[in-house]
Amino acid sequence: MLIAVAAALPAYDAAAQTGSTNSYSPYSMFGIGELSTQGSLPMRSMGGVGVAWRSSSVASLLNPAGYSATARKSMIFNFGAEGMHIDNTQKKYAADGSYTGLARGAKNSANFHDISLQIPLAKGLGLGISLTPYSSVGYNMTVFEGDEGVWGDVGRVRHSYSGEGDITEVKLGVGWEFVKGLSAGVAAMYYWGDIDRSYGTAVVNNVTGMGSFSSTVGNDNYSVSNVKFQAGVQYNIISNSKRMLTVGATYDLGGSLKPKITRTVYNSDLNSTDVVKEKERGQIRLPEQWAGGIFYKDARWAAGVDYVYRNWSGHNRNTPVEIIFGGMEVGYVDTHTIKAGIEFTPNRFDVRSYFSRMSYRAGFRLGDYYQSFGGEKLGEYAVTMGIGFPVKFLGSSYIDFGLEYGGRGSHKKLSETVGLVKQQYFKIAIGISMFGTDDWFVRFKYD
Repeated sequence: MLIAVAAALPAYDAAAQTGSTNSYSPYSMFGIGELSTQGSLPMRSMGGVGVAWRSSSVASLLNPAGYSATARKSMIFNFGAEGMHIDNTQKKYAADGSYTGLARGAKNSANFHDISLQIPLAKGLGLGISLTPYSSVGYNMTVFEGDEGVWGDVGRVRHSYSGEGDITEVKLGVGWEFVKGLSAGVAAMYYWGDIDRSYGTAVVNNVTGMGSFSSTVGNDNYSVSNVKFQAGVQYNIISNSKRMLTVGATYDLGGSLKPKITRTVYNSDLNSTDVVKEKERGQIRLPEQWAGGIFYKDARWAAGVDYVYRNWSGHNRNTPVEIIFGGMEVGYVDTHTIKAGIEFTPNRFDVRSYFSRMSYRAGFRLGDYYQSFGGEKLGEYAVTMGIGFPVKFLGSSYIDFGLEYGGRGSHKKLSETVGLVKQQYFKIAIGISMFGTDDWFVRFKYD
């Protein structure tokens, strides 16, 4: 029976755990880790749409062409934070293949999600800057050697694996409406952060009694500091005082982040300890990304659909593969994702009812995970909803509240052959969109 470390859970109890690690997933053991959902909270509450999002009051985090919509003598400031509860479940099987029950683990975490600012530079020309988490790593697992020959000759051998860290994105760009209704934008994204991955092997029950078997402990530190680029366009098919219909597209350059890797290995027995330390450049990479979308809005309704393609395997190159415990191959595969969402505001000009001025949002996201196990792809999904609370009458500033439920790992074949982990998560988020002309930063002449 194969045991895949990338999908193996240690012996957990059912109680939730808390800690500073933003990820709690054995899937984050490889590559860049768990990817964060990009976009401001109104976007994420609508499934994550935003390539064709064009607004003078909500930051355009997914397409730099949207910076050109920033109103003159104004500014847009967004801030968001979210908490997550993640639940991992794994089917356990005996050596003869019989089902023995479930292993479960859960964790709660919280972190900021985005900080962004947009300002106008001139008519039809806007600048945007944002700070967002891009990915996170967090796992801690133990696997015991399953080879009966090792058990007989050596004893009980324990393999332990843990990792934590994150990568953050800083984005700076400009958007220009150079023809009425047609905008283009470019942005530079700086990625930085550290990921630590540790592993260890030890004999915990030496049947020979000789004490001559060594233990090995290693740590790999990946330090990322690199710049990538994005370009985007938006075109208003319809744009008048009643409604707007916009199409948009973006291209992200991608490529290797070339992290600096410092590898440290301790190899010890009862009498001595050997330490090996070496440095090199790693192959962690970001995918090339093509995205397209369409977005419609009027006084009451807004709706959008996005399609995102990510090329994780690179151009005309062999897909990078890692061999994990038990001989299973973990590959990096291209992904396709569909996002769709809708927003309804009953009457934003209603003087009598505050509830009529609130915005109600819902959406979904459906796609692939960027890693394959034994050649098998994994699907992932998310369902979202949210509410926008207007801060003042006839203002464009909102306090936003969002919920997201999603998961991955519902693969019957892999669940039965390698004990694949099924993940389900629940996110709760809060954000604020501050529109400059709502007098947030105006100093009044008279008290």
